[in-house]
Amino acid sequence: MFWNVPNSLTVMRILCIPLFVGIFYFPETTLPMHDKNVLATFIFAFAAITDWFDGYLARVLNQTSAFGAFLDPVADKLMVAAALVLLIELDRVGAVVALIIIGREIAISALREWMAGMGERSSVAVAFIGKIKTAVQMAAILFLLYYDPLGPLDISFYGEVLIYIAAILTLVSMAYYLKAAWPRMKAG
Repeated sequence: MFWNVPNSLTVMRILCIPLFVGIFYFPETTLPMHDKNVLATFIFAFAAITDWFDGYLARVLNQTSAFGAFLDPVADKLMVAAALVLLIELDRVGAVVALIIIGREIAISALREWMAGMGERSSVAVAFIGKIKTAVQMAAILFLLYYDPLGPLDISFYGEVLIYIAAILTLVSMAYYLKAAWPRMKAG
């Protein structure tokens, strides 16, 4: 089934990308930075929630599809990459950290495709370390999009700490997946 509720949510998530990025291009006189931060955070959070929700609905409604299995991770990677590039431009994330995260996403996606072509996709299926990495990364991006203090909490500081933790977890999870695929890679 090509068009179903989960796939529609995934497409909606992709359509959120230009919205949360575009907000920062409004003139400061039209939309103050704090309002830009709040709106972008809200849209990114909505998109992140639909990521979980579309997978849940696909399983519960038995509406899984090859198209959905392809598009869902693409939407995730586009969303994260767009947010990181935006955060570099806003000087809230360093380029090296963003390159580590985006580079890992591309490398592991390519590895999964290669392993799937060999009939061994399950050996590089999403692992717990990957889920932890994703959760920390999403929290970091949300904090760095919001950026402003929240009462006594210095959200930007926590976002910076979390993005560095996410970068470390990114490298650890990449090593995990490469180790899992190594026997097949070594065999040719």
